[in-house]
Amino acid sequence: MSAVRLLVLGVVRQQQPTHGYAVRRELLSWRAETWTNVKPGSIYHALKQLAAEGKLATVGTENSAEGPGRTLYEMTEAGEAEFRRLMDGALVSIDMEELGAAIAFMDALPRDHLVAKLREQQRNSAETRDGLLAMIPDFPGRHEPPHATDLLELWSGVFANLTGWTAGLIERLEAGEYRTTD
Repeated sequence: MSAVRLLVLGVVRQQQPTHGYAVRRELLSWRAETWTNVKPGSIYHALKQLAAEGKLATVGTENSAEGPGRTLYEMTEAGEAEFRRLMDGALVSIDMEELGAAIAFMDALPRDHLVAKLREQQRNSAETRDGLLAMIPDFPGRHEPPHATDLLELWSGVFANLTGWTAGLIERLEAGEYRTTD
């Protein structure tokens, strides 16, 4: 799953009709380049690819004083379905870039659905943490460097933190914090 694809769909969904420069400007205002691999070229590529797939529709051109007209995009029904599918996948992912993209748009989902997906994500991160910790007694083996145990401890700590952070987010959502679609 591409976090860039989810980010582009999410911004178009919020601002439609909109153009690539506006999507880029919005993501820059979130400082998304610090927590994702989003680059200007990847934004424009995603827009063109999503339009070719029928997930976005081109609905006109906006004049620009700085150059050629800007193509305006809107979500299609297929784009909305893709956005929901990507959100569900990213919310249960232990990939920080994907999860971050989904958290950025979590207000697009009903609270109960969001909490259920985050509970699944919490289980995934706890299982990953536990799996890493279970490997430690066998490290280092014959082929691993002696500091492999330190890497396992580092990553298990990251996933322990993710598990705890997710628990806090679930608590805040269940307490009614944050706006959701319901």
